[in-house]
Amino acid sequence: MLINRKKYKQNTFWLLFGSLLSILFYIVCDDENNIFVKNSDWFLFDSSLFITFLFLFVKYYKNGKEVFLKRDFLFFIPSLIYFIIESIEIKMGYDCLPIEIIETLTELTFVVYLFLIIYIINTTKRKHWSLYFAIPIMLLFTFSILNEIIGLLDPTKELFINNQYFNTSLLLIVAFLFYFITFKLITKDNQLLPSVKVNKYKNSKLNSELIKKYKTEIIHIMETEKLYLNNKLSMDQVSKKLNIPRQYISEILNIHMNISFQDFINQYRVDEFISRLKNNQNNHFTLLAIAMEVGFSSKSSFNSTFKKIKGLTPSEYKKTLIR
Repeated sequence: MLINRKKYKQNTFWLLFGSLLSILFYIVCDDENNIFVKNSDWFLFDSSLFITFLFLFVKYYKNGKEVFLKRDFLFFIPSLIYFIIESIEIKMGYDCLPIEIIETLTELTFVVYLFLIIYIINTTKRKHWSLYFAIPIMLLFTFSILNEIIGLLDPTKELFINNQYFNTSLLLIVAFLFYFITFKLITKDNQLLPSVKVNKYKNSKLNSELIKKYKTEIIHIMETEKLYLNNKLSMDQVSKKLNIPRQYISEILNIHMNISFQDFINQYRVDEFISRLKNNQNNHFTLLAIAMEVGFSSKSSFNSTFKKIKGLTPSEYKKTLIR
């Protein structure tokens, strides 16, 4: 994992690594189940720490930012408070009501983190693997907090979930999470971590004036000379026509217009197809015949491109014009 770290975005890599490390410490240094060391009390590696790391990992996975913002260190404050509370409880040898209240409120922030993980994932187009762990962990923490609240209000009432059952269930989930992440890293699954995108235009000599000039020329020639009608149109041909280096055209389209050359050309073809379709003089032509005239080379590429751009098949779109 550490050997290949440079191929991944550093923010998400180190946050996932921190989550993995905190899970490992939680399992090994667990002070509830006493798996490895009997009656151990290494509270520093409580279950809360990995939740903070996991939340920040999902946050940066979504926004794609390369630099970790200093203000995001504030998200670790609840873990620090929890650590201080545990230190006080151990030193005092017993729990008091004010400390229990603060501890419950602190645990509530971790439920909020888990909720935010679920929310962030559900606002993305592609579901993320962390969702499968965030939901059950959030439910466990919610029931645990309800236990704490009930215990503070009335210690005689029956609890929602037994504390030992909570600790064991949480340990099993995070242990499987540790296995899952480790397995994905060993198998080099590309969906686990976002890779660093190699910028092939980093040595470009284009400045803002040239970018604006070339962009205008590319659009102008498409609209006036309709080069897209040529079904074999290539970037090299456009480059020769405009006397603009091929790599500059590629950079302008991909970086400054956020579109590939093929998609750029196909948008014009689709618009031209629609324009001709609305012309009554073309009613005797089939949809495929019109598509071929505007630059498409096959029925399959035409249908898939049209639906990608308009969200409808050509036939479905034609029906909307008849209404």
